[in-house]
Amino acid sequence: MNEDFLHYVWKFQKFDVCDFYTSNHEKLHIKKQGSHNLNSGPDFFNAQMELDGQLWAGNVEIHLKSSDWYAHGHETDTAYDNVILHVVWEHDAEIFRKDGSTIPTFVLKKHVPKTTLKQYQRLFSKEKKWINCENDFETVDEFIIENWLERLYFERLQKKETLLLKELEDSQNHWESLLFRMLCKNFGLKVNGDSFFSIAKSIDFSVIKRCSQERQDLEALLMGQAGLLEGEKEDWYFKTLKTNCDFLKHKFGLQNANVIAPKFFRLRPPNFPTLRLAQLAMLYSERDNLFSQIIAAQNSADFQKLFNVCASEYWDTHYNFGISSLKRKKRLTKTFVDLLIINTIIPLKFCHARQQGRDVSEEILKLASQISSEENEIVKKFNSLKKVSKNAYQSQALLQLKNEYCDKNKCLQCAVGNSIVGSDGEKTKQQPFQG
Repeated sequence: MNEDFLHYVWKFQKFDVCDFYTSNHEKLHIKKQGSHNLNSGPDFFNAQMELDGQLWAGNVEIHLKSSDWYAHGHETDTAYDNVILHVVWEHDAEIFRKDGSTIPTFVLKKHVPKTTLKQYQRLFSKEKKWINCENDFETVDEFIIENWLERLYFERLQKKETLLLKELEDSQNHWESLLFRMLCKNFGLKVNGDSFFSIAKSIDFSVIKRCSQERQDLEALLMGQAGLLEGEKEDWYFKTLKTNCDFLKHKFGLQNANVIAPKFFRLRPPNFPTLRLAQLAMLYSERDNLFSQIIAAQNSADFQKLFNVCASEYWDTHYNFGISSLKRKKRLTKTFVDLLIINTIIPLKFCHARQQGRDVSEEILKLASQISSEENEIVKKFNSLKKVSKNAYQSQALLQLKNEYCDKNKCLQCAVGNSIVGSDGEKTKQQPFQG
């Protein structure tokens, strides 16, 4: 038993009778249970109730035992002066206000339906599971899951927005610079994301803009900052880029001491850092005002067209310097562009719109729905329990669900967990996202 369960019971009024009395035999009529407070202070604000016919308005505090009031030091905390009801599982001590009057206590243990308690205990059994509700996940109504995933998707975007705003401040509120940093990071994918991000941060965006006028200059600059032009090679293109890079680093006073070296180990050749940086250089040399074009584009087809670029001709027969391969255009694939849309473009469009006070939630949802579901271990496991991920917003939402709720045992703050525990009664309704 934990307080989260008591919060759930009180919040959704999961009681099996309507006539209540406090521990001091006062007749209790709950008119409004209050707003759930997830921060410091009483657990529910602005509650209303009648005690022996007298209307009271104030806050509600919830504990497993009445004596926890003193164990938590609430008797000396002014934030609890306006508590009008103490809700507990077990009543083991009287609680008094500073003026000596008793705070009414309502004992939940007498009123929670056995089926609700049984479902709760089953959900949090100590049996080792991937997620607590894996035995019941399949039974949850699709409408509840779909609405909850939509909410979780925007919750995940808001979390990304916080990180983007910090990076925007570091970029002197320059959205084009922020876009370059985030694109660079995601061109590196999971293995080289941090490395590519450090490369982007090592170069002022004004230098990127100037060098993008000549594709080979920008390619040389990125390769050089990545440390991929160190040493000597007989390869002619390596020598050309190295010469360009040395000139540009001297001209702009660039250093790369803080750049994280990119990795090749265990990467498929199409994801080699040499190739990805060459593709990024081509993108910026061929697309002027990329940020404006991204903000204007609204569907997946627009973005596939915008990112339809390939690496320079040298890379048609190479994946790394000096090592020849079969001739093939190294174009950004649809799958790769989809990842850019999911991880860079949508969060950036969402963040930019919110900063301008615009609600683009419908546009964002429509765009994410046009992209196929990601295929990773978390998504595969959820789909094995119940086919729930059909597009990108749902697969992103499942990552949020697993990382922020399942792994942290926040089942009673989750619509799926609420549905399972309260399966004997009315299902919890989720409010739509407000941008």
